[in-house]
Amino acid sequence: MKHLSILVLDDQFNLSTVACIVGTYEIFTEANNYWKRIGKTPLFKIDLVKASNESKKENPICAIKASATISEIRKSNLIIIPSSLVRSYDSASKSNQSLIRWVEKQYTQGAEVASMCTGTFLLASTGLLKGKTCSTHWAVAENFQSLFPEVILQTDKLITDENGIYTNGGAYSFLNLLIYLIEKYYNRETAVHCAKIFQIDLDRNLQATFSIFNGHKKHEDKVVLKAQHYIENNYQDKISIELLSKKYNVGRRNFDRRFIKSTGITPLDYIQRVKIEAAKKSLENSRKTVSEVMYDVGYNDTKAFREVFGRVTGMTPIDYKSKFNVEYKTRI
Repeated sequence: MKHLSILVLDDQFNLSTVACIVGTYEIFTEANNYWKRIGKTPLFKIDLVKASNESKKENPICAIKASATISEIRKSNLIIIPSSLVRSYDSASKSNQSLIRWVEKQYTQGAEVASMCTGTFLLASTGLLKGKTCSTHWAVAENFQSLFPEVILQTDKLITDENGIYTNGGAYSFLNLLIYLIEKYYNRETAVHCAKIFQIDLDRNLQATFSIFNGHKKHEDKVVLKAQHYIENNYQDKISIELLSKKYNVGRRNFDRRFIKSTGITPLDYIQRVKIEAAKKSLENSRKTVSEVMYDVGYNDTKAFREVFGRVTGMTPIDYKSKFNVEYKTRI
């Protein structure tokens, strides 16, 4: 029988953490029970694992009681790191150093590791994500990238899978990661069963549809900040990168380099994302047609608009409107 460790954090603990822990326990337990019913041996022994038995201040709303400590688990096959609070994560990492070292050791001994939402911060603290691709909640992407620049962050992805390390996007999308892991460890039949029992959409692979682009402004390059504000205030116009660099007396190559260094994306990508964010809001809240929205945000080419919109959101403009505009859904 394989061993599953669901980590119980000593701090940075909130209700999302509880949801991840409870959800993982329930779904893997159901997968085990399903195998029992079809005459197979349950695949995993499941433990809720914490760093030690030392008493810690409990969450005033609820508490999770661990079934084992890391000193009692010599070998685990799969480790789940739940979501956690991100505030002042440097200090949180220090208080979780024993867990971090244990996860790293287990991985070198053959364990696979999966992080949920902001649990990626603890996973990245192990050093195991260095040079690898990962996802996390889009709302904390800028903070994550500033702390772990050596990690390849792709928040458009809902799930990443690389060398026995799994990550997923934000909030309750951890349920999709669990179904993914159930299929990988058990089989497709078991994954479909669990998806039906817990009513989870199968095969969802993007969180781009749910992301909100707020720019990347936690940097100190004043020229780039001015350019960002200019783009956000004039996105309806056709903005030339060449003219933008001249406007701030910076050579084109140097402007591109500084912009990418400060924001993580090119000036052109930034312009496109600002336009698409404005288009999303209009599609959500107005009665305008897709063509009207397209012209409003500065596009004249329908094909180009649809291509960029699809790349950023993972949906067509009309599908996005039908999904998020209440009036439109009522009319159809």
